[in-house]
This record gives sequence, structure tokens and C-alpha cells, in this order.
Amino acid sequence: MTSQLLDRAVAGQRLSPDEGLELLKSRDLTALGRAADAVARRLHPEPYRTYNIDRNINYTNICTAVCDFCAFYRKPKSGEGYVLPREQLLAKVDETVSLGGEQILLQGGLHPEYDLAWYEELLGDIKSRFPQVNIHGFSPPEIHHFTKINRLPLRTVLERLMAAGLGSIPGGGAEILVDRVRREITRGKVLTDGWLDVMRCWHDLGGRSSATMMFGHVETLAERIEHLERLRQLQDETGGFTAFICWTFQPEHTDLSHLPKAGAFEYLKTQAVARLYLDNFPNIQASWVTQGLKIGQLGMLYGANDMGSLMIEENVVAEAGTVHYLTLEEIRDAISELGFVPRQRNVFYQLVSEERERIAIEANRDRRPGPPPVLDLELAG
Repeated sequence: MTSQLLDRAVAGQRLSPDEGLELLKSRDLTALGRAADAVARRLHPEPYRTYNIDRNINYTNICTAVCDFCAFYRKPKSGEGYVLPREQLLAKVDETVSLGGEQILLQGGLHPEYDLAWYEELLGDIKSRFPQVNIHGFSPPEIHHFTKINRLPLRTVLERLMAAGLGSIPGGGAEILVDRVRREITRGKVLTDGWLDVMRCWHDLGGRSSATMMFGHVETLAERIEHLERLRQLQDETGGFTAFICWTFQPEHTDLSHLPKAGAFEYLKTQAVARLYLDNFPNIQASWVTQGLKIGQLGMLYGANDMGSLMIEENVVAEAGTVHYLTLEEIRDAISELGFVPRQRNVFYQLVSEERERIAIEANRDRRPGPPPVLDLELAG
């Protein structure tokens, strides 16, 4: 039966939730990978595979939500809470541009004090200094939080953020889009319908966003499929998602550290099934950040057509004890070794010019990856 389902998916026929669950229960990783790779090649027959250059900038770690899976956040009265000084934030953007980046990923905790004008000013400061940079910012939980703090309709908040310079929305804070799971692992954070409503409204305004899934904690296999189904339904409705990215939960230093860590088998299997199930998603991105170079590269044969980002800086996953750093050369070599031409793209999956790509390669030639420098932050006690 499994082989018949795989043949149907490869041919472009839509899988039902029960069929998706059957595939997710399969232990035949090779067959799943072969089918997912066939779908990826059908959707992307071009000779290249892509990557991005960007930076995760976490403007604050102060958060009113309590997420058992997060090692990064600090409570509002914690002496370890910070708000990134504006000039240091802009310096991070400047370095990203100098290394060939066209985008920043701007995310933070759910800060209890700042009104919407503060975020509009933040966006304006970045865009006035770096008008060419796309701000991929503010996950649905943050935006939902903005509506509560400011007592404003969701559409109004999104319209104001878009006018201030927000270019696209990351899929962060999705974890598993099933309320049973969300209530078990987090408090004070948007539930499933609220997360989807943010994306729906953003898409209705003409915006684009990515979608994510963090799995391997308290969810069941059926709940992973339910997550994919909710995303697929919204994509049918709006067509606003550019890509899907999944990764395994990193338990170290979290309140869920007692849970066993999902390994490469579970990662590759789930990504492969996602490629087969999300028939209306144009792109799947591999997650070398959580899996390391070799498994991230192998993910390119398990349904992914994108190697992800150089990620000049990453803090949240690193805080949970998972630290993988790659050079641009290593990312490009990983793609080349699979027989594809490596090409740099932007957040909308448009290729940058070959000249800009060449400049970025040269700018990164002597850069060695590693943790970001310790900054003199404004601590909020």
C-alpha cells in the first residue's frame, strides 16, 4: 500500500490525512526519500539548488509567554533580559549587507511594554539606512501579541507594519499547529487559529511568508499530519507561503530536556513526507542548523530544493545547545557535490544576479563561522 501511495504522490495526486499518516508510520526511509526527491525534481527541474545569505537578529529575549521548549527567552523581570541597542542592531544589518546579504530575520520575545509605534520606528530606522534589505520579521505570535498590547485589529497592525517597511513574515512560533500540543508546551501564546489568521490576513494584504514545524517533542504522528493539513488548507486559500521548513526539537537547557532527542532518521522521514503532502508548497528548505552539514546536505535528496541560509548569526537554537556553523563555501560545496549548480536567492526565491553572487562569494572568502560576539547589551532587570 505504501508503494502505491508514493507512486500517487510522485505523479502529483493529493494525499489524504490518513494516507499521510500511513507514510509517516513507514520505516522505509529509502523509499520515502526517493519519492520526495522525485517530487522535488518534478517541481524544480532546473539544474540549480538555492541558498540564502541572511542573519537572525533577536532584538529582545524578554517574553511574557512561557514556552517549555525554549532556552532563549527570559521573563520580564529577569536580570538576563535584554533589548538590543538600536545602533548595535543597525551594525548587525550593516555587516550582513557587507557579506552579501539581502535580508534579515528580525524576531524577539513578546515584550510587555513596547507599543506598535516602537516597532514602526524600528522598521523605519532599518529601511532608512538600508532600503535594499528585506525585513523578514515578527512571527505570528509576536504580531498577535501586538494586537493585544495595542488593542488594535489584526489587519490594522499588519497594514501599519507593512507601511513601515516589513517585507515578509517568518513562520516562527508554529511548533505544532494543534491546540492540544500548544497548550501542553506553552502558556500565554497564540493558539492554532490565531497563528493561521495572522498569515491569512498578511497574505490577503499581498504579503508573503514562510511556514515551519518544530517536531519531536510531545506531538503524535497524527498531529504532525494535522499540522501539515492546516498549512496545506491555508495555502489552497491564499497561495501566500513561499516555503516550508521543519526541524527537530532541541531539548538541551529547556524544561523538556527529559525528552529523548529526535535524530536524523526522524528528521529525514518527516521532511520527505512533508514534501509529498504539501503539494501546493513550491519550496522545501533543509535544516543544517539543527542537523549539521551532512544531514542537511542529505535533506536535499529527501525533498528539499533549498539548502537554507548562511545564517551569519543564530541565537535561539544555539541557546538550546545545538551549534552548527558553516561557511558559504561549505554550503555551496554541499550543493555542488549533489550535482547541482549552487545559486543565491532572496526570501522570495528569486535568484540574485550572478554579479551580486560573485561579490558575496568574495566577501565571505576569509570569513570563519562562529558564535556572534558578546555585546554590551541594555539589560532589563
